[in-house]
Amino acid sequence: MARPLRIWPVLVTFVAAIAIGITPLPESVQLLRPPLAAMVLIYWVLMWPERIGLLTAFALGIVIDILHGQLLGQNALALSVVTYITLRFHLQIRIFPLWQMTMTVLALLTMIASLQFVVEGIGGFGTMGLGRWPQVIVGTVLWPPVMALLDRVRQQSETPSSTF
Repeated sequence: MARPLRIWPVLVTFVAAIAIGITPLPESVQLLRPPLAAMVLIYWVLMWPERIGLLTAFALGIVIDILHGQLLGQNALALSVVTYITLRFHLQIRIFPLWQMTMTVLALLTMIASLQFVVEGIGGFGTMGLGRWPQVIVGTVLWPPVMALLDRVRQQSETPSSTF
């Protein structure tokens, strides 16, 4: 009999990523804040596609929109599109070597930033302009350690002897 997967480690990682995302930073460092919530979402969609999907992405996006005071649905749309693509190709992406998976995450984070840019432009809001792209680069650079950390959390939650 298969042991049921625990979902609460996923929720804890989402809450932690959102909390880090809304923590105030100096203006000079703010531009280098990685999109951790999007990275955590991509990871969990890759590893547990039967549990984490479009509804999770949409709900996470709405929460981020509300907490950041952005146009309602902006992040929900971007995260939902990226989640759909990740779900569609998760079996292929999972077997990529780390460098190739990192480049895939770069493409996904670029897609999120581009969709947010377009939605802000259509909505008539001032866009971040070039300020959005350092976040994509920092997120890509941080993907391997974030993935390693989340792998550890996932393995702890899946092992029968864990006290997680």
